[in-house]
Parts: sequence; structure tokens; C-alpha cells
Amino acid sequence: MSQLNSLKIPFFLGVFSLLLSSCFKDVDFEQAQDIQLAPDLEVDLLYYTLTEPDFFDSETIAYTPVIRDTVRLEFLDDDYIQDGLTYTEFRFKHENRFPYLIKSKIRFLSENDRTQFSVNYDIPGGSAQVPAIIDTIHVVEGGDIRKVKRSIKMLVELEVIGGGKDMDGDLDFLSKGLFKFEF
Repeated sequence: MSQLNSLKIPFFLGVFSLLLSSCFKDVDFEQAQDIQLAPDLEVDLLYYTLTEPDFFDSETIAYTPVIRDTVRLEFLDDDYIQDGLTYTEFRFKHENRFPYLIKSKIRFLSENDRTQFSVNYDIPGGSAQVPAIIDTIHVVEGGDIRKVKRSIKMLVELEVIGGGKDMDGDLDFLSKGLFKFEF
């Protein structure tokens, strides 16, 4: 029995060395310059919850049906992103518990506030028991990707249609960006 065990060790070493040498046999290290990396980056862009007081001016207590917020997308100004960006997928999700229709306008702006592209849609009225949920995907690729590269700001504008002093409910907003690169 001990003779069988002593034969196993050289056998396994032989098989291992055969496998090791055959794995690297056909590798051409000259092709290293042809390697392309295609990483993905997922980023939270903007998220918030609006409630009744957000639609009233804090000083005058006057009802304001339009709310705007701008966020800078500084990461888009990076040289690696500018050179390698090939595809972008934006996701915008609203959950409306206000009983009113809300018009959503999302604009991507250049440094000098020129609109590069927009994503506009209506959010139906909902309730606390049955919120209206709008989940929108906007894809930018091909020649249009230059519009994303020129964008540095995202302006979100919401307009409540038919609201007033009896605003009751809330509105949740979530936005994400999926960015694909090729280097």
C-alpha cells in the first residue's frame, strides 16, 4: 500500500506540470495593446421627498406651483469620462401621493446653462394608499453621447397642476445614472 502512495505524488506532479505548461502555450503577449476595458459606473444623481410646506414660500406663505432644483454633475468633467464614455442610461422614478398631476421637466445643461437634452413626462395624481409611480429610463448612446459629455448640471423642474392651499401628500424622487466606458 505504501508503494501506491509513493507513486501518486510523482503522477500528480507530472499532471500538474503538463496542465501548467499547456495553459500558457498559445498566449501572445504582443496582443496586450488590443485589450479593451469596458467598466460600468452606477451613480446616484439626486433624490428627495417633497411635502406640502415645500410648495409654499417660507417668507410670504404664498403657494408656489413650480419647484426647481439644480445639481452639478462634476464627475462628468473628468478626462477619463470625457474620453471613454460610450453609453449612458438615466433612471428617474417618482412616487406621487399628492392628488394632483405633476409635470416633470429634467434638463441637462452645459456650463453656460445651454440645454443639451431634456427628459419630460407627466406624473399622475395619487394618494397615500395608492401612490402614482412613474419609472422612466432614458438611454443616450452613439453620436448623442456628446450631449452627456457637454452636460455638467441637471435641472429638475416640477409643476403641480391644479394644486393650492389644500396640498396634502408627498412626492418621492430618485435618479440614477449608469455610465459605460471603453478604454
